[in-house]
This record gives sequence, structure tokens and C-alpha cells, in this order.
Amino acid sequence: MNSYYGLIYRRSRQTGFSLLEVLIAIVITSIGLLGLAAMQATGLRNNHSAYHRSQATVLAYDIADRMRSNASSMISYTTPAEVETLVAGCATTGGCTAAQLAQNDLVEWNADLAAALPGGTGSIALAGDIFTISVNWDDNRDGLVDANDPGLQVSFQP
Repeated sequence: MNSYYGLIYRRSRQTGFSLLEVLIAIVITSIGLLGLAAMQATGLRNNHSAYHRSQATVLAYDIADRMRSNASSMISYTTPAEVETLVAGCATTGGCTAAQLAQNDLVEWNADLAAALPGGTGSIALAGDIFTISVNWDDNRDGLVDANDPGLQVSFQP
């Protein structure tokens, strides 16, 4: 009978130990799941940034193609401080001049930038005989397009 009471004493002394193991396992699993959620959020953010970069690339090449197709008025594509409105006669192929077509292309391009990219803006500069197309957008979603946001520049020579 003495050994029976010793067995009961050893069992009562070890009670709660498996609860502690379960608690530690839950904490470790929770930390792992939080890490997994953080990796998923980072992956989604990076994927969205890559999407914006590809949209900026497509739009930069779009205006470059428009400029090449209107070669007689390429200088009209260098962006002024403000781009005017659409010219009504440019809805048809022969309804406007080359300069008006350039103005229309810029208005449409700026509208596409604003629609496809958050805070999307673009500019076209000419240095020598090389055109540089710059596209900027608010990638970090802080409401400002600044040095913390990526930009895209495409240069070409007609």
C-alpha cells in the first residue's frame, strides 16, 4: 500500500505540466502564424507595386509610340506646365493638325496615368535629340508623390 500512495504523490506533483506544454505550443504556433500573415501582406504589397510598375511601363511606351506616329510634331509632346483640353476635331483621323493631335495625346495620356496609377503623373522632356518620358506615382500610399516613391524613366531617340 505504501507504493500506491507514492504513485499518487508522484502523479499529483506532475499535474499541470502538460498544460504548460500546450500553452507553449500555442504561443509558438501563434508566432508562426503571425509571421506567415506578415509574409503574405508583404507579398501582396510587393505584387501591387510590381503591377503599378508594369502599368507605368505600358503607359510610357504608349506615349512614345504616339510620339513616333506623329513625328512631324514631336516637339509638341514636351509637356508644358498645364495641358489643355481635348480638341473636338481630333476624334476623326483627319480632323486636326499635328500639334492638336499631340495635345490630344497628352490629355489622354495624363488621364490614363491618373486612372491607372495612384497619384500618377507624367512628363516628357527633350535634351538634345533624346526624349525622356518620366512617370511617377504614389506607391507607398501616403498621399504624396515624393522621393520615397519609385519612378520610371524611358528615353528614346526618334
